[in-house]
Amino acid sequence: MILPRELFSSAQEDMRLSYFGGAPGLVASAMVWLISGLFALNSSPYNAVWALFIGGMFIFPLSIAISKALGRSGKHSKGNPLGRLALEGTFILIVCAPLAYVVALYRIEWFFPAMLFIIGSRYLTFSTLYGLRIYWLCGAILIALGCLLVVFQAPLAAGAFAGAIVELLFSVAVFARSRV
Repeated sequence: MILPRELFSSAQEDMRLSYFGGAPGLVASAMVWLISGLFALNSSPYNAVWALFIGGMFIFPLSIAISKALGRSGKHSKGNPLGRLALEGTFILIVCAPLAYVVALYRIEWFFPAMLFIIGSRYLTFSTLYGLRIYWLCGAILIALGCLLVVFQAPLAAGAFAGAIVELLFSVAVFARSRV
């Protein structure tokens, strides 16, 4: 379906207002990356993997709670055509995450870079979802970091902390752009 430009822009504005431009999701995700990194430093590598997977299940509910705490609805308008894109992006994430797990079975140090590829690719769609081109940069940086971590054979925890830092920095930028 092709939407008229005004309707498309209105749908993006609704998403930005409802979810504070996606910044609460960046914060929630950064917290999960950080916790997973701490597991990578202080526990077994596979506990770090499971920390990211299990913590990842709480990103959306936590982002909604943060949105609501900041005075946003945390729910887009019924019938917003971009709601479907958000759901489809989540489905792609869920389908691709097991690939990162398989990669981890082969080389555990590649788990977080693989997840950076997956998450970074998903953020590229957020540019359309929220109408914020900053998500292209966020996604590109996460993907590039994933590549660099593999090339330089970085330790396991480095990937988790890289994801946390990038998402925290971008959350600040998106919050700054989304204050209305």
